Amino acid sequence: MEDSNSLANSDILAPPNWAKDATIYEVNLRQYTKEATFKSFLPHIPRLKKMGIDILWFMPIYPISKKNRKGELGSYYAVQNYTAVSEEHGSLDDFKEMVKAIHRENMKIILDFVPNHTGWDHVWIKEHPEYYTKNGNGEITDPLDSSTGKSHGWSDVADLDYSNIEMRRAITAELKWWLTECDVDGFRMDVAYLVPTDFWDTCILELMQTKKVFMLAESEAPHLRNVSGFAADYGWKLHHLMTAIAKGTKNARDIEKWIKENRKQYTKGYHIHFTTNHDENSWDGTEFEKYGDGHKAFAVLTATLDGMPLVYSGQEEPLKKRLEFFKKDLIGFQNYAYADFYRELLSLKKKNKALRNGVEGGEATFLITNNQDVVAYSREKDGDAFFAVFNLSAKQQSIELSTQGLEGAYNNVFGNGTTTSIARNSKFDLKPWEYLVFEKGN
Repeated sequence: MEDSNSLANSDILAPPNWAKDATIYEVNLRQYTKEATFKSFLPHIPRLKKMGIDILWFMPIYPISKKNRKGELGSYYAVQNYTAVSEEHGSLDDFKEMVKAIHRENMKIILDFVPNHTGWDHVWIKEHPEYYTKNGNGEITDPLDSSTGKSHGWSDVADLDYSNIEMRRAITAELKWWLTECDVDGFRMDVAYLVPTDFWDTCILELMQTKKVFMLAESEAPHLRNVSGFAADYGWKLHHLMTAIAKGTKNARDIEKWIKENRKQYTKGYHIHFTTNHDENSWDGTEFEKYGDGHKAFAVLTATLDGMPLVYSGQEEPLKKRLEFFKKDLIGFQNYAYADFYRELLSLKKKNKALRNGVEGGEATFLITNNQDVVAYSREKDGDAFFAVFNLSAKQQSIELSTQGLEGAYNNVFGNGTTTSIARNSKFDLKPWEYLVFEKGN
């Protein structure tokens, strides 16, 4: 039986209510506009709101270390100062004005924070060398793989030592500064899996007592959601499964297997699901390279399974190139050709309770298709219903499904305002990579 303190902490650590039907958008400010400033981003805020975005995740906006810098501009993740903004983006006052503009649109902002390491000219290197990991010669090291003792290859950053209690307190204080001084709404924690879980257990509880925040872990570890207080983590397993399906080494039936196994591990929060993000785009390829003609089908999948969908900077254009990581490489917005596609897709969470995030939505029920290339599932919540069928292959598919219990008239989401009647048994003829999405409300 849980004691009263555990129950109280569980309530404090629950995801913010405003996240229950939210979609997150990752902002790569360096590449977003020619100016790369907070001021130049302002005109995009109402556009993104109209597209269905609720949470803006900004990649690191801090000054970038010059010592051991990689490439022309350095890595966003080699932080010189945790409580300052890079001059290339503008002033701290500019940032605060942008936060206000985001809040006026009833949107939230979370910052990418880098708790595992700092740049080599961070003030702590000189003032608090005891905050860092040392080798046998007493020299500060870059992050090392705990299983091999070898470097991760991140030579532009210095590894923080979490056995130092004062360093832990300092990190927590830096995070609280952004909440109290700049009114941000949470954090995406870079390589959260490399930071000891007991730090998260205490840190997030302290942050939540300052302000109800949204915490996203770059990790896929149940403890961080179930216990520590992260609202969300990465849906890496589904992402890798989708790329394998696109390559033909896995099939649609494996999605049901994944989700059943996933349900056994998590009791709180939800995954962030994506077809791309800054790492995937720069290092592994665009969604067009990875999914080909199936890129939209997989985008719909990530937005309609249990979890919060993520859209990366430029996907609404769409972005068809890998963005350079260490130098200027503009997205080059012009047509926003996929904006309507995302608007239709992301609006579903707002009008249909079945598609809300985590326990706020309906659990996916998979229909037996007897076809390894087709997946079909429904979700229901408080009288709202959703039903979708996907052909996750490059071949035409014809399929008959028992849709008993789903009978009724549905809005055909991508059918230009048409409705579709679902009977007890339904037949679908699906073109390569075709998806049919149906929803109905009360």
